[in-house]
Amino acid sequence: MARNYPGFVKKWMYVALSVLIPLGLFAIIFGVNCAKEPGPVVASQDIEADANQAAADANEQLEEEQKDPNEKKLLRPDHNHPAFTERIDERAEMVARQIRARYVKDPNVLKAMRTVPRHAFIPLGGQRYAYGDYPLPIGEEQTISQPYIVAFMTEALRLRPKHKVLEIGTGSGYQAAVCAEIAREVYTIEIVKELAKSAKERLKKLGYRNVFVRAGDGYFGWKEKAPYDAIIGTAAADRIPLPLLEQLRPGGRMILPVEGTFGFQHLVVITKDKKGNISKKNVMPVRFVPMTGEVQKR
Repeated sequence: MARNYPGFVKKWMYVALSVLIPLGLFAIIFGVNCAKEPGPVVASQDIEADANQAAADANEQLEEEQKDPNEKKLLRPDHNHPAFTERIDERAEMVARQIRARYVKDPNVLKAMRTVPRHAFIPLGGQRYAYGDYPLPIGEEQTISQPYIVAFMTEALRLRPKHKVLEIGTGSGYQAAVCAEIAREVYTIEIVKELAKSAKERLKKLGYRNVFVRAGDGYFGWKEKAPYDAIIGTAAADRIPLPLLEQLRPGGRMILPVEGTFGFQHLVVITKDKKGNISKKNVMPVRFVPMTGEVQKR
């Protein structure tokens, strides 16, 4: 047939080509445009929504962590009272000559002794002697301890910022203030009501928000707030009160003066290991006022 109608065949070939070529070009252009189109809109919205939700969840979790209702607010001394800016050089000299020179080395203790204004804990008549190397009367037949002894006993406790301390014998409140500069909380008990009242007012006035004072017999400790990481006693007894041993946390330390044979007193360091075993060590001969109350009963 091709041989008989060559002209007719050529004519239809041209017609077919004229139709197929435009269709082919159209198909190529359409395919390229489809390849450049983004994915479905619904899918992109889902990805964006997931990202936003993840960010919202992260922010919500962060807010919950920041607003943990069970987290206890840490109270620290505010040091706003004018006494903290008075007699600074005298405190520095006291630390250098009386304390550091006698091998008290804990930097936290040295800083606390330089910070606490000892003169603010002494009656007006004796304030000029506040930074001398000796104890001083504070009324009610009680005394404020020698600065070196305060520093030595504080260092023996090995206090850390998260520690909770129990003090037996508040007196003027000076020892409690020194401990409060280092530890998280200090609970202190004074058997003489007048001293407990004045110490509480003094510590509050000086900005010691982490010291809590109670009038009572220190022999029984402060059971409601136990256990304690450290316990310090500032009055001498002829034995270590059993309630204090019970309220000392495993791994904790205690220091207090104990009266022995012929009335001689020694500072005794008591440690409780993780299993609750107790060990004791005499570390220094001292002279403290006697502990009164239950401990005097036989």
